Amino acid sequence: MNLPPVVSPEEWAAAREELLVKEKELTRARDALAAERRRMPREAVTKEYLFEGPDGEVSLLDLFEGRRQLIVYRFFFDPDVDGWPERGCRGCSFGADQVAHLAHLNERDTTLAYASRAPQAEIARLREEMGWEVPWYTITDDWDLDFGVDEWHGHNVFVREGDAVFRTYFVDKRGDEALGSTWSYLDITPLGRQEKWEDSPEGYPQTQAYVWWNYHDAYEGGEPFTHALSDATADQRGANSA
Repeated sequence: MNLPPVVSPEEWAAAREELLVKEKELTRARDALAAERRRMPREAVTKEYLFEGPDGEVSLLDLFEGRRQLIVYRFFFDPDVDGWPERGCRGCSFGADQVAHLAHLNERDTTLAYASRAPQAEIARLREEMGWEVPWYTITDDWDLDFGVDEWHGHNVFVREGDAVFRTYFVDKRGDEALGSTWSYLDITPLGRQEKWEDSPEGYPQTQAYVWWNYHDAYEGGEPFTHALSDATADQRGANSA
């Protein structure tokens, strides 16, 4: 192995500061891209789609679970996948293992769900065995074909206005690999992280950075995260964090 040189603490600190400049640039670029994403046009979903859930037949609207935003990941788990029926797609399973606690997404009015061709009995078994908590539905029609995930995995993002559903974003291939944290999911939604420092269109819901954070078991009726920061300082920290 051609390893990097061993240097003094001062030289290491200087190298780290030099790299940090580029890392900050990347952070700003990601923020700008997310802001552009929030301004993408919407595609109206006019076709009726039906899924099978643990309690029977459900619609695409039902997958929102009453929330405003929905992210649906096409998880490959069906007879055509290597490992069936004991296992699902290795890549999809790898991704499922890195999903953050769903309570934080839910607090931002966002639902994450999986959709596969496997029957509910097999989904329930695998979900329990692997310890995954993401709601998981069976595709029963052309939903996967219509939304570009019939032959490859991918995340489709939707928003609803009342009962009207709109597609707002789609990402697949290597774009999927960085997803898993609460922030990475919120950054692909039309409303974003919903914090004041974000560049969002006028009228979008936003609150002060940090203040809405909470323990995952304390969002309903619990005390929010508090910090002795002014609004301006909290917003600046949210914008400047690497």
